[in-house]
Amino acid sequence: MSAIYFEDISVGDKTTSKSISVTKEEIIEFAGKYDPQPFHIDEEAAKESIYGGLIASGWHTTALLMRLLVDNMTNKRAGLGSPGCDELRWLRPVRPGDSLRYESTVFETRKSASRPEMGIIRADVKLYNQNDEIVLTLKSTGMIKTRPV
Repeated sequence: MSAIYFEDISVGDKTTSKSISVTKEEIIEFAGKYDPQPFHIDEEAAKESIYGGLIASGWHTTALLMRLLVDNMTNKRAGLGSPGCDELRWLRPVRPGDSLRYESTVFETRKSASRPEMGIIRADVKLYNQNDEIVLTLKSTGMIKTRPV
């Protein structure tokens, strides 16, 4: 498959992913390294928390979204990376056994004023669980190559 360039992407384009499952072991391992709060690493303490059970760190949820983006979209594009995202929100806890998928909708495309070989793509991204409940939202910004002449 040939690469997808800036010119191939339009406002309104939607991308969806396959699902990824979240395990208790992954939640505890990630949190143990990066976010060791009791409701992420200790099942008994998590039961006593406002969440009523073990939940994934928001940063783990965001990392899972990144994995889905790379597996389902990013590696197909002539991407140049990203300067960041805006309005990251964790709306619902992600729990062991949840299955996550995303939907991304492009809301802005523009050529770089200073780098003609690059375009900028902005998209609304929503991460859903298996019950079609939104667990995370963000506005992504991606840099992508323009089609070679």
